[in-house]
Amino acid sequence: MRIVLPGGEHTLREPVAWERPAGPPRGRVVYAAAHVVADPLGDNTPGAPAAVDWDATLRFRRHLWSYGLRVADAMDTAQRNMGLDWPATRELIRRSAAAAAELGDPAELVACGAGTDHAPGAATLEEVTAAYTEQAEAVREAGAGVILMASRQLAAIARGPEDYHAVYGKLLSQADRPVILHWLGEMFDPNLAGYWGSRDVAEATASFLELIREHAAVVEGVKVSLLDADHEVALRAALPEGVRLYTGDDFNYPSLIASGSHALLGIFDAIAPAAAAALAALDAGDTARYDEIMGPTVPLSRKIFETPTYHYKTGIVFLAWLNGHQDAFTMVNGAQASRSLPHLAEVFRLADRAGLLADPEMAVHRMRSLLAVHGC
Repeated sequence: MRIVLPGGEHTLREPVAWERPAGPPRGRVVYAAAHVVADPLGDNTPGAPAAVDWDATLRFRRHLWSYGLRVADAMDTAQRNMGLDWPATRELIRRSAAAAAELGDPAELVACGAGTDHAPGAATLEEVTAAYTEQAEAVREAGAGVILMASRQLAAIARGPEDYHAVYGKLLSQADRPVILHWLGEMFDPNLAGYWGSRDVAEATASFLELIREHAAVVEGVKVSLLDADHEVALRAALPEGVRLYTGDDFNYPSLIASGSHALLGIFDAIAPAAAAALAALDAGDTARYDEIMGPTVPLSRKIFETPTYHYKTGIVFLAWLNGHQDAFTMVNGAQASRSLPHLAEVFRLADRAGLLADPEMAVHRMRSLLAVHGC
């Protein structure tokens, strides 16, 4: 099957029938950070309250669980701070945890982001702490695990590491079970530059490690998204025993997972079938097969996450649409317009090369309809 795309004609490969694993990976704890499906008939124009297609959104989470992956929900992949407002986020947390409870312990199957985005005016450390506490309690009440997301409000008012320690120390002292800490780099959100109290990564890392060591009993793991493999390996080695390093490096994840990192990745939303097969191979000690599967997903991921990295959600949703997980290529906050047609065409090519177009006929039909809308 062929399709004419911007940049030239593309001949599609035969589809890959990825087998669902018998269970979750044994050697790694793996979360796919999941996107939300916008209601195509809702007013999801920029600045409007998020209108979500809840049935399709939950159906996609069941798709991820069916491949043995956990779900990281209500995070940046779900457009936190980029269109998913707190009322919709709170409902997402409740619904995702309830869906997870149908399959097992929701605290094991889904972890949700708790942040401060519903309190944009928070101007003191006490107000930031209160905002975090409100969201964390909503996650706990739903029965999901808690991920303490990086806070734009804290980044704006913190004077140094001591302010981060004051806020996070209070939050961790309140934790009724271990939580995941999230370090999101400024390439994902420019408002988070200098997180943990310094723009110098070494100094910020020292502050981060000090916090973790003080509260290791209630830190289940740390999710690091700095796109720096060497830094991640060094940080992983420095963590207290029992604290997991969840890679958030969507550029270098195959080698980092192979060398010992666990995973919490937005790209796993798009590559779940291949990722599950690769992780099964890793469990079996077949590193050649692991590399064979993971290798072609890396160019795809690097394209989706290319600068400006924070627009990666558009490529994630685009692939979900091509693969029939949702009926429309539309996003909350109108974010489907955040990437160009040539960019999306290259995502199409790379997804096909990685064996990630489940139904090529459907994908070609949908891609041609998108091309037609753009006058191609």
